[in-house]
Order: sequence, then structure tokens, then C-alpha cells
Amino acid sequence: MKNIFYFLIIISLFTACQGEVNQKPNFVIILVDDLGWADVRANYPESFYETPNLDQMASEGLRFTQAYAAHPVCSPTRAALMTGQHPNRLGITDWIPGYDKFEERRPIITPSINNELALEETTLAEKFKDNGYQTFFIGKWHLGEEEKYWPENQGFDVNIGGWRVGAPQLKKGISNGYYSPYGNPKLADGPEGEYLTDRLTNESLQLIKENNKEPFLLYLSFYSVHTPIQPAPKRYDYFLDKKENMIVSEEQAKYKPEGEGQTKLIQDNASYASMVAAMDENVGRILQELKAQGLDDNTWVILTSDNGGLSTLYGEGAPTSNGPLRAGKGWCYEGGIRVPMLIKGPGIKNPGTAPELPVISMDIFPTLLSIAGAEYEEKDGKDLSSFLMGGEAPERELLFWHYPQYHGSAWKPGSAIKQGNWKLIHDYESGSNQLFNLETDPGEELDISHDFPDKTIALEERLMEELNKTGAKFPIFK
Repeated sequence: MKNIFYFLIIISLFTACQGEVNQKPNFVIILVDDLGWADVRANYPESFYETPNLDQMASEGLRFTQAYAAHPVCSPTRAALMTGQHPNRLGITDWIPGYDKFEERRPIITPSINNELALEETTLAEKFKDNGYQTFFIGKWHLGEEEKYWPENQGFDVNIGGWRVGAPQLKKGISNGYYSPYGNPKLADGPEGEYLTDRLTNESLQLIKENNKEPFLLYLSFYSVHTPIQPAPKRYDYFLDKKENMIVSEEQAKYKPEGEGQTKLIQDNASYASMVAAMDENVGRILQELKAQGLDDNTWVILTSDNGGLSTLYGEGAPTSNGPLRAGKGWCYEGGIRVPMLIKGPGIKNPGTAPELPVISMDIFPTLLSIAGAEYEEKDGKDLSSFLMGGEAPERELLFWHYPQYHGSAWKPGSAIKQGNWKLIHDYESGSNQLFNLETDPGEELDISHDFPDKTIALEERLMEELNKTGAKFPIFK
């Protein structure tokens, strides 16, 4: 009897230890490509788009009203999220590999970039893997031209869909964008009519079902809602009808000039709306599966975007509008860098609230590692874990952005800094500055640099100090 008693104690202790191992929280990062701040109803109730699942997620977690992408375009932000470092430090300040069709007639030469996330950098996936996590990557990578820089060589056990390109490909007879065939070497083609956003979610659900006995990091990086704008099949007709029934004043302008470009002012693109709806539906499927598997009480879900919505181009034709925010993807105005960020998980305090705490892509790295109990080297991101659970907010004096290249949105090389409600944008062609007070002027309509010359000079000096500290490269005149 005594031996049986001791045996039962040992089994009990072993089971308890196993339970502790399995109590490590899971993490799901959902990165939506080009999703604008105003594309989410919870942020912008006037939105033409419908995002009931994201809105529900916001009610169950925290919706950050001052969330920012690390950069106005995709690759730099993705690199920053993966490493917790400012894009300047990584030498990635443009989309990979970058291209400017007007290069020959530009007055300045822009700096070169690294066309990959260096293997020497420590990634979020590598840190999680070292701490006993399974690591899965699904979707858009866009952090290396060569295969040796793709997700499976950057800490992910599984890579489905991640390769060098940053958008679904349209090549006659080879690939059909968001519809199979995809022409993606890391994603087998599906049946005729399959939609890419649905497929990537299906792959994610399968991984959750098959690998939920051990803790995991799932990084679902949708290609949506990036161009090509191709309607999702389920709700396209619905949004066509909704557009037909929109009441738009004849006096209401549809576009306004932005430098050499045009910014779209009205959300009315049915194809884009259906893509947003498909993304939202699939986020809902992920959340439902976590509940079905009994994982929702031990899983953190983070949703954000890599830059603002595509609202500004050289000509008319952008698919979305960023509401009251100025400009869009490619620009350092708020429309290009302010993004949705929703976080839900066990231990969240004050769910359903919308903190005004400024947060940025780099914060995801230290925050998730801190929650997971993993050690990490503090870089440019701030650990939000205490704040998420009701503690003090991390100290943050300022945020800054550096985009020293030209972009197809009509952006010209420049940088920006935000300190409190003050926001300064510096233009490298002209050497001029614009100053805004975001509290009184969230749409950045009134340049007050001449009214506050001392503040303008001080912010420009601080901006240059931060750029130099992070190893920024600058354009030079020809």
C-alpha cells in the first residue's frame, strides 16, 4: 500500500508539472496589410466598412487610439515588429526592394536599403522557440529577396505563404492574385474560386487544432487588404447595394490635393469593403476556434496593421479613405502611420476601454516576451505587459519616423517626430518643417511652425538627434 501511495504522489506531481508547462500562454499575432485606422468601425463609427468581429475583439480587450506603425510602408514595420528595433537600426527604410519610376528626374539621391532582415538579428520567433514554443508563420513575409531570409530561417517551425513578394501576384496563366492559382512557392494552389484570405485562415485553424497541446506563437500575416483590389466573393454584392444607397452631398469633394498627389476623402469602394469584411470574418473564425479548443482563456491575440490605409496616389484611384486623418500609406501624416491595434488576453484589465497611450509596432516584441516569461534585450520597444494588466504605463517621451525615399503615393523624402500633442514633419528636398498640434488639429490641416518658431527648432533638433542615434541614412542632393 505504501508503494502505491508514493506512486500516486509521484504521478500527481508529474501531472501538476505537466499542467504548469501547458499553462504557458499562447500568442496569436494578426497583421493586416494596409489596414487603415478608419477601416475599423470601433475606431471610426462613420466607416462604410463593417467589422463586427474586430469590434467585438475591441470590447473584450483594449483598443489603442494612438497606435502607430513603425513606418509608413510595410517592410520596415514588419522588420521592426519582428525585432523590437527601429527600422533605422535595421537599415530597412523602404519596402523591399523599393522602386521609384521617377528616379532620374529627382533632385536628390536617396539612401540604399538592406533588402533583407539580417540573419544576425534576433527575431521574436527565435526568442519564443528558445523558450519552448512552437512557432508558425502564415501569409505575407516581405523581408528578404532570397529564400535564406524567409520565415523558416528566422525562427519559424512552419512557413505557409511567406516569401519575397509583398502582394498577391497577377500573372496570366500563372497566378490570379487573391484567387487560386496563387503562384506562391510557399503555398500550394487551392481549388478554383478559393480566396486567399480564407485559405490562410484555414491553414491557421488547422495548425491550432493539431498543435494545441504545447504552447505556440501563431503569426497570421494577411495579404489583405493590399492591392490588387479584388472583391471577396461573399459580400461584394451587399456593398455594391450599400454604395448605391449612400447619400453624398454634391458639394462633398471626393479627392483633395496632397503635394503632387490626390487623397481620397470618401469610403465607397465596394471591392475594398468586401476585402475588409472577409478579413474581419476570418479574424472571427480564429477567435471562435480558440474558444472551441478551450484556448481562449490562455491565449493573447494582437491585431494591428503595417501602415495606414492606401488613400493617396499620384492620381485618383486610391481604394480607401482614412477619415479625418491626413493622407495615407507612404506618408508621415497621421493617415499614413496611425493604425488599428487591438489586444485581448487573460489578465486584461478594463476590457472594452480605449487607452490614449501612444504605442508602436516595436512594442509587440518586449510585451509578448515579457508575458511569456522570456528574457530579452531591451531595444526600441516598450513593454506594455504591466499596463495591459492594470499597472503603470511605460514612460515614453516621443515617437519618430524616417522615410528618406520617394514613394508611389507622392511622398517625398522626409521624417517626423511626435512629442505629446506636438507633431513636426521635416522635408529633405526643401529643408522646411511643418508643425501641428494634434490635440486641436488631428487632421493636420494648419501648419503653425511660423507661430511657434522656438518649438519648431527644438523639435527639428530633437528629431535629428534621434535619427543619428539610430543610425539613420539621409538623402543627398545630386
